[in-house]
Amino acid sequence: MNWLTKLTPPGVKSIFSKKDTPDDLWIKCPKSGEMVFSADLPGLLHVTPAGHHMRIGPDTRLGHTFDGGKYEEIAVPEVAKDPLKFKDDQKYTDRLKKARSKTGDDDAMTIGVGKIHGIRTVVLVQNFAFMGGSLGMAAGEGFIRAADYAVEHKLPLVVFTAAGGARMQEGALSLMQMPRTTIAVQRLRENNLPYIVVLCDPTTGGVTASYAMLGDIHLAEPGALICFAGPRVIEDTIREQLPEGFQRAEYLEEKGMIDKVVHRHDLRKTLAQILGVLMMAEPEFETEDA
Repeated sequence: MNWLTKLTPPGVKSIFSKKDTPDDLWIKCPKSGEMVFSADLPGLLHVTPAGHHMRIGPDTRLGHTFDGGKYEEIAVPEVAKDPLKFKDDQKYTDRLKKARSKTGDDDAMTIGVGKIHGIRTVVLVQNFAFMGGSLGMAAGEGFIRAADYAVEHKLPLVVFTAAGGARMQEGALSLMQMPRTTIAVQRLRENNLPYIVVLCDPTTGGVTASYAMLGDIHLAEPGALICFAGPRVIEDTIREQLPEGFQRAEYLEEKGMIDKVVHRHDLRKTLAQILGVLMMAEPEFETEDA
């Protein structure tokens, strides 16, 4: 205890107690290093003034994507909880409980149906906060359910991807979701329904090797890491330093791997314009949006 602490009256101490100062009051922008007031982020769509696109959950994503934030949530089919009875330093069932408690979701996929500037659309959001958005049986079933709903109701499908790859706790069962989701995409094609992928940070591994790269149109948020193996793995393998910005959205747009990098503020309008062309529908833009 220093001399200043000794001289501070108890009443003054209570005013500035740690309890009254939340740890997340300010957030440091990874891009610029500046401190951003947390309360300002929702109004900025969780994009810092320097342009860093922070990761957001399905509720925020769906609320911003659909007109007036209104949508109908479609339930993801239930799957076996722990088919391999997997355990490393803790049980797989315990990891699932923690992820569910943290996010409030049953698994990584959330499906919403609503209108984007008047065009009815199925939107699937992959939540990176749920075990790194890993692709397991539940995520696979979620994708297939979204695609089936789109086919059944003749609607386009938009998928926001964010994942660290396949879920190792489900072994080969997780890898089986790659061909299963690929077949679901094929059903959309056979029914002439648009399939648009928005690649968010990060999209990697088996997700990139399957449905994330099978879209009719590929959009990406600025700065998103998009790859199969990460840059560190590649550098360790080839023993060479990779180019600046390698595997980031802007680099992949330049090389023709994705169609367009779109700022989060412009995503709704961009999606509506693309869907309007592909569905031969007229988006309902406000005068200032037109």
